[in-house]
Amino acid sequence: MKKFLTALFCVSALVAMLPAATGLTREAVVSHLDSCEAILQEIQGNVRTAIPADKLRAAKGIVIVNQFQAGFFFGIKDGYAVALVRRPNGKWSVPAFLRAGELSFGLQAGGKAINAVYLLMDDDAARLLLKNRMNFGAEAKAVAGIRAAEREAVSKNIPGQANVLVYSTTEGLYLGAAIKTGYMSPSDDDNRIFYNNNYRMPELLFSDWVSPPPETRFIMNYVTNLTR
Repeated sequence: MKKFLTALFCVSALVAMLPAATGLTREAVVSHLDSCEAILQEIQGNVRTAIPADKLRAAKGIVIVNQFQAGFFFGIKDGYAVALVRRPNGKWSVPAFLRAGELSFGLQAGGKAINAVYLLMDDDAARLLLKNRMNFGAEAKAVAGIRAAEREAVSKNIPGQANVLVYSTTEGLYLGAAIKTGYMSPSDDDNRIFYNNNYRMPELLFSDWVSPPPETRFIMNYVTNLTR
C-alpha cells in the first residue's frame, strides 16, 4: 500500500506540472493556437528542421503538437494540438483543437518539451482525426520525415507505405525511423469555446459551415503559402 501511495503521489505531482490540455477561457484556447503557430514557424524557420516543400505540397492534413513530457517511474506526456485538413477543392480547413497525451511505465526521470508537426499524406490518415481517440503510430504508418537540409545527403528513402511524416524541433529523430506518437483525441471543449458552437471534428474539418475567426487567419494563410 505504501508503494502504491508513493507512486500515486508521483503521478499526481507530475500531472500538476503539466500545462492544461484544455482552456477554461477563450483567451487560453487562443494561446494554444498561437503556440502551435509558433512551433510550425520555428520548424520551418530553421534549415536543420525545415520540412521539404514537396512533402508540404502533397500533405492532406497537418497536425501541430505541443506536449510536455515528465517522468519518475511513471512517464506522462500531456498537451494539445491543432489540426487542419486539405479539402477536395485544395483549400485548408479551419484549425480544430485536440488533446495529446500518453502514459507509460518504467524507470525514467526528467522532463522536456515535445514540439512536432505531423504531415498526413493521404485521406485515410486525415480521416483518423474523426475518431474519438487516435494513435498515428499504431493506426497509420508514422515515420520520422527526412528534412529539407538532409535531402541530398540522405540516400535512405521513406518507406512507401508511410502515410504520416513526423517532424520535430528535436535533433536526431529522423531518417525514416518508425515513430511512437501516443494518443490524441478531439478537444470538444476547446473547439466549442473557440468557435462558440457545438460543431465537432467532421463539421470543423470537412465542411464549410464554420467561418474562420480572425485569430485563425495567420495560421491558415501560413499553411496555405507553405503548401502551394
